[in-house]
Amino acid sequence: MIEIGSWIGMAVMTKSELTIKDVSWDNLGQIPNVFRKLGIQLEQKGDDIYIPPQESYEIQSYIDGSVLTVADAPWPGFTPDLLSIVLVVATQAKGTVLIHQKMFESRLFFVDKLIDMGAKVILCDPHRATVIGHNHASSLKATHMTSPDIRAGISLLIAALSAKGTSVIHNIQQIDRGYENIDERLRAIGAKIERIDD
Repeated sequence: MIEIGSWIGMAVMTKSELTIKDVSWDNLGQIPNVFRKLGIQLEQKGDDIYIPPQESYEIQSYIDGSVLTVADAPWPGFTPDLLSIVLVVATQAKGTVLIHQKMFESRLFFVDKLIDMGAKVILCDPHRATVIGHNHASSLKATHMTSPDIRAGISLLIAALSAKGTSVIHNIQQIDRGYENIDERLRAIGAKIERIDD
């Protein structure tokens, strides 16, 4: 389910159409709902997820004006492993969201790299970050960065795929630990990505 959430994030950030096969909808818990709260269109087609190309998406707002909060929780709540993906996706949404990492400390410290890329993210404390979406008005810009762990690494990779220019990500062994042959699989769906030896 972590990979499924990651592929959803990749499709949305690159404005691409994507079908994810055999997702086991019954075992996805809150994942589809959380992405829908960010304004992302997902369609269930049998046991597949279809993500249409989306030029823009708007974060759900409340009638009293309060900001949407996305927080992790033990199953069947939203998995903490996808909070970093949601954070990256929110950088190009219309609206504002508070990301609250309740279960682990210091997992949000990768946001400084997103800020370097032009994202509007305010790190409130080690557990919370506010994301002010660009609404695709300005793209993230390419940069050199290092993957601190699996979750942040795949999130930075998604950000790099959507950015203008060529990004370089170091320490990709972290990403490899959770995503087998990620570069080959991304190339197979049209991504311009290559693995280089440092």
